[in-house]
Amino acid sequence: MLTLTDETLLHGVSQLAERDPDLARILATWGPPPLWAREPGFPTLIHIILEQQVSLASAKAAFNRLLALATPLTPEAFLALDDSTLKMVGFSRQKMLYGRHLAQAIVSGELDLAALTEADDETARTTLLKRKGIGLWTADIYLLMALRRPDIWPVGDLGLVVAMQEVKQLATRPRAEEMEALAHSWRPWRAVAARLLWHHYLSKRGLV
Repeated sequence: MLTLTDETLLHGVSQLAERDPDLARILATWGPPPLWAREPGFPTLIHIILEQQVSLASAKAAFNRLLALATPLTPEAFLALDDSTLKMVGFSRQKMLYGRHLAQAIVSGELDLAALTEADDETARTTLLKRKGIGLWTADIYLLMALRRPDIWPVGDLGLVVAMQEVKQLATRPRAEEMEALAHSWRPWRAVAARLLWHHYLSKRGLV
């Protein structure tokens, strides 16, 4: 099963730049995007849950506070933290619930994150979606960044939506159906296209 590495990322970028002049323009302006890889496992899923509906910076700060209290961040260590501690870290009550549900599923053996490495995209996505608090965006970001699958396209990502509007010069922000349609020609490198678009979004705003 193909996963993205520094080498395959550059190959995908080259393929996309040949097909799409708008993506070629991102490459010419900002250079190739980072791989933005994360380690598969429980800590990364907790980090992505923290990123739900907040800025990346605030999620990162909360995650770092969590690591200061629990390193290594195992499901057992997470379950040992009480509500007041998690609230101090930056967890909402809802995200506490999501984190505990995830940790308990791993401890009980209901969820085997290591097995997702060998699963196809749809099986891995479906397995994650069974867990409380893991919606399509969270599952897709995990597949894209931690499992480094090359053709994941997280249409619900706000940064991606804004970047798509800018790069494609659309009058309004594209809806999910339009995002899917616009990205169809980028298969099987949609996760590479996502990285290019995020690269545009962050570089344009001086965030990298």
